[in-house]
Amino acid sequence: MAISRKQQIAMAVIVVLGGFAAGAVLMTERHKTGEEAATAAAAPSGTGPASGIAPTRPVHEVREVKLDESQVRKANIGIQVAGPGNIQTVAEFHGEVRFNEDRTAHVVPRLAGVAEAVPANLGETVRKGQVLAVIASTSLSELRSELLTAQRRREAAKTTCDREKKLWQDKISAEQDYLQARTALQEADIALQNAQQKLAAVGAGGSRSGSGGLNRFEIRAPFDGTVVEKHLALGEAVKEDASIFTVADLSTVWAEFAVAPKDLATVRVGQKVVVSSSAFESKVEGVVSYVGALLGEQTRTARARVTLTNPQGAWRPGLFVTVAVRGDLQSAPLVVDAVAIQTIENQQVAFKAVPGGFVATAVKVGRTDGKNVEILAGLEAGDKLASSNTFVLKADLGKSGAAEE
Repeated sequence: MAISRKQQIAMAVIVVLGGFAAGAVLMTERHKTGEEAATAAAAPSGTGPASGIAPTRPVHEVREVKLDESQVRKANIGIQVAGPGNIQTVAEFHGEVRFNEDRTAHVVPRLAGVAEAVPANLGETVRKGQVLAVIASTSLSELRSELLTAQRRREAAKTTCDREKKLWQDKISAEQDYLQARTALQEADIALQNAQQKLAAVGAGGSRSGSGGLNRFEIRAPFDGTVVEKHLALGEAVKEDASIFTVADLSTVWAEFAVAPKDLATVRVGQKVVVSSSAFESKVEGVVSYVGALLGEQTRTARARVTLTNPQGAWRPGLFVTVAVRGDLQSAPLVVDAVAIQTIENQQVAFKAVPGGFVATAVKVGRTDGKNVEILAGLEAGDKLASSNTFVLKADLGKSGAAEE
């Protein structure tokens, strides 16, 4: 079928119009693709509509907590003025609580024997002179027998001396007989004192111990304390030098720590320290009571210790502690309270007081002693800022940020 001239012109026009339409659609798609790429490049990794995570707020952005004066008073938020102050340098050392060796006794029987009774228990609090154990000792029996013999001989020598003295005074016997009797009495006195000293050396006084026999030996506590070790059971044979009990007075303990040579100039006897433990919140103040004059051959450190009062028994031997040694006071141009600094989004901030509330201001901190903090940047002298209960402001700021996001 032949195509007319008009039909050819119409078909050409349709083809041209279709090309223009296809080009317009292609340009539109390319334009959208460019905008989406730019948006994806600007957004942080892992954020955007596809990830479902909203972009985080920049840390340096100024953030304000609005509070009026009545709300500030109700929240008990203190205000301080930043200015110059003093920082007390603190050096921290790791240590361990140990027994006070001056108040720790290793009880030995001092006589060989067999345990007849062991009334003291491990962990028991004992008083000075309280019976810890009773042993039967043949050695003690011989010592007491020697004492009894010396007593009888002394009594007989005294009677003889008195009789000879009276006979000599009455001119009945010679003076030589009286002198011999007096010498025998003096020798009996020496033998009696010797027997008494032998018993005193082993801690056994007298010829008998209570209602028991000559071999009964009572081992008593040397002072008030706690039985922290026990190595004796009923019927057990013990030697004279065996450590059967360890009694420690836990009202005072030692906090010992190692000091490197570079820190020996910092740690001195009489210096104030603060001892703390991660096991509980309690802290106690003390002074350095001893710094070793020699360095350990293996550790190359000097031993130092702090004597701590321990009335409640909280500082138990074996507890790991941190000893903060306070140094000299050093001046700083800008100081604020340590509680005025909070950490928000991994950055330290202070809440500067402004009309109608507080503004979280990023700061750079320097030295600190736990109470005061040196400010190197972010604040100026004379700035007013929140110094107590700042966690309230931090919590309110977190709520505001979550609501905005």
